[in-house]
Amino acid sequence: METCVLWPARLFLSILCVHGIITIGLTGAQERSICNESLMLQNLPVCGKSFEEMMHKLDSKKWCNLTEFILYYSDFTQCTEHKALTARCFWPNPLAEGFITEIHRQFFSKCSTVKVHWEDPPDKILITLIFMPVLLTVGMIGLIVWCSKRSDILV
Repeated sequence: METCVLWPARLFLSILCVHGIITIGLTGAQERSICNESLMLQNLPVCGKSFEEMMHKLDSKKWCNLTEFILYYSDFTQCTEHKALTARCFWPNPLAEGFITEIHRQFFSKCSTVKVHWEDPPDKILITLIFMPVLLTVGMIGLIVWCSKRSDILV
């Protein structure tokens, strides 16, 4: 009986809560949609300067070894993301990507881009790798069929 009396009150409160959440969500979405690009471009060099200082602490011969500077690069990436979001811009965006590309040109332009040349294994190994699963599948199917035909195994 008490649940019938409280039901309209709960419904009213839930409608108010949902309306408040929707209103807050729409207001937040409208505020985020206005990107202040000039503020973002003004703040991004702070990230570049910090990354540059950290990279100059390393020997320039180690600039192409990702394990040597991965923490610095992670901080740089997080900084650019924070600056973009502070300016109410999504990240990554074309302006931030352009800035990051310039940093890459500054520090990583001399890194080689040697591509690994993949080769097929020798024919004997390749044939074995192809036919082993096929033979195992045929063998398992044959074993299942053979066992299902024998009634004395099931007992």
